[in-house]
Amino acid sequence: MAISELPNSRTEEDGSAVLRVLSYNVRSMRDDEDALARVIRACDPDLVFIQEAPRFFRWRKHAARLAAKSELVMLSGGATAAGPMLLCSLRATVERTEDVLLPLTPGLHRRGLATAVVRFAGARVGLISCHLSLRKEERYAQAGMVLDRVAALGTPYTLVAGDLNERPDGPAFRRLAKELQDGWEVSPWGGANTSTTADPHQRIDAILATQGVEFLGCGVPTDLDPADLRAATDHLPVLAAVRVPAAP
Repeated sequence: MAISELPNSRTEEDGSAVLRVLSYNVRSMRDDEDALARVIRACDPDLVFIQEAPRFFRWRKHAARLAAKSELVMLSGGATAAGPMLLCSLRATVERTEDVLLPLTPGLHRRGLATAVVRFAGARVGLISCHLSLRKEERYAQAGMVLDRVAALGTPYTLVAGDLNERPDGPAFRRLAKELQDGWEVSPWGGANTSTTADPHQRIDAILATQGVEFLGCGVPTDLDPADLRAATDHLPVLAAVRVPAAP
């Protein structure tokens, strides 16, 4: 489906905001970062939920360069959140940010959450970028921690997006979808499967939202440059258009 078919970002007369939201696992920017930036720019997002952001030597420099090439700014996350990161456009007014490290299981990769609270006109929304564990039991527990963080943000509406490392019929994915709207299920648009770029056979990346957020379309854009997608990273991006009501 053509990206142009999704609604453009705008502010409604009642103070609500239509936002373009992108979730993308960038594999630590080990691939072609120019292609990566072109994919992000083509999606024209207000918010980008990154997974596997650079975490080691000069990670802030690498992350800032991606933001600049994507015509966005860094919001939160990166190494301080163990990989998840948030980028935003200049439309956003930032209220606060917080990077959260989840409990470490010895022998496994440390996981975390990049979180923020932002405003777009009269709409106030919480943001959580996540990348769940490869181990089933830990992944399920982390899904519960994500929901706890949604409650702790104290915002009227929240967007959660990330690499869940699990298909929709898995227990962690189902735990999240029981409490949150799954954008693809609510308003499917474009393609479904996100992994891998070379062989997209499973949907393990998702954009979710609390009740009250209206999904206007959510899925993998099908009109992006295939060469850029292959060169950028090993996941396909998930793009959604949502309407966030004005804060009560």
